[in-house]
Amino acid sequence: MPEDMEVPTEHLHESIHEQAEKESWILVVALSAALLAVLAAVSSLLAGHHANEALMEQVQAADQWAYYQSKGIKAAVLEGKMELLSALDKTPGAADEERVKQYHDQQKEIEEKAREMEHSSAEHLAVHNILAKAVTLFQIAIAIAAISAIIRKRWLWLGSLIIGAGGLVFLLQGVL
Repeated sequence: MPEDMEVPTEHLHESIHEQAEKESWILVVALSAALLAVLAAVSSLLAGHHANEALMEQVQAADQWAYYQSKGIKAAVLEGKMELLSALDKTPGAADEERVKQYHDQQKEIEEKAREMEHSSAEHLAVHNILAKAVTLFQIAIAIAAISAIIRKRWLWLGSLIIGAGGLVFLLQGVL
């Protein structure tokens, strides 16, 4: 090799430097994807909690409505007994009339409790839906971040961060 030939090390040095920058960028993509995964897991856990609460309160409301109906049946049986006694020209007892009134009063309380439970169930379901949107956006953001790392497109990674920010908005909305 003649001594006067120069080896193009300047170009090689620039190429190595560019590759190192790309690799550090990929590290940031991986870290952001990991953070998005944590947020998705938290959102999923909270969404599941609210779905369970909604279901439990709906079941309790159904129990209250069954209890409401049982009080109505008891009142109807007593009212039927009182009508039958009246038809036989007998005077119904004051105790029966008082029990019918109690059953109707109890029905009002039971109805109020059942409606409260239904309302609370609906609220939990609404929060679940908001958090489910957060989970979806976080998962989409993670997938796009992975694609951006594979095809080495920073703009795509920035898009994943924007989508992740949307997920964060839903998460905060669901928590607050």
